[in-house]
Amino acid sequence: MNTRSRGLGRLIRNVDLKAVLGLLAVFALVAGLWGTFAVTPLKIFVVLLHEISHGIAAVLTGGSIVKMEINVRQGGVCYTTGGIRFFVLSAGYLGSMLWGGLIVVAASRSKRQRWISLGIGGFVLAVTVLYVRSWFGFGFALLASGLLIVMGLKLSHDINQFVLQVIGVTSCLYAVLDIVDDVLQRPGIGSDADMLADLTFVPSVVWGVIWIAIAVVVTAACLLVAAQKPAVASTPKPRFR
Repeated sequence: MNTRSRGLGRLIRNVDLKAVLGLLAVFALVAGLWGTFAVTPLKIFVVLLHEISHGIAAVLTGGSIVKMEINVRQGGVCYTTGGIRFFVLSAGYLGSMLWGGLIVVAASRSKRQRWISLGIGGFVLAVTVLYVRSWFGFGFALLASGLLIVMGLKLSHDINQFVLQVIGVTSCLYAVLDIVDDVLQRPGIGSDADMLADLTFVPSVVWGVIWIAIAVVVTAACLLVAAQKPAVASTPKPRFR
């Protein structure tokens, strides 16, 4: 058995059943409300994370962000210049999935959930002021960032943890379901995968399948890490002379 297999086995053995049940309950709650208005603001927030991910990929590969637009129909666009187009196009769906996984891990493993809410809220507020240029998108992102900041300042550790877990789970689910809807069920609508197909001459459906596989694996890995038992500090053994 190699080191990687032993490490995975150790992670699985160290899973906290209570944490697993808690995360499954959040998944069940979000999935059960998926087609209702209750989840719509969360979906729009995930669209914002999707567009931010495009922008980050552009900046990291030498480009820049021009502006972002978000609309009430859960659509969005990020206008960029420069950068490596392959990574910029791939970053949307995978980026929102990664945001979701990291938020779930941070909310589940950290003891500083209120600071996490403040950090995300402050970051979204900065992005909104600098780059969001549609009226609906600006108002929505301003409200969302403000709520996160107030939540971090005023509400309890447990409420911050729950809300962050809901946001993270929604982001993970939406990334996968959005790929299925936009790429596999409605190819040719001008999605990120369609533009990547034009760039690479690989069909958009292939990119959709690849992205779904990556999203499922990374989401599962993040949930596994999020459900680990808390580390127990070892007590130093007394030394006798």
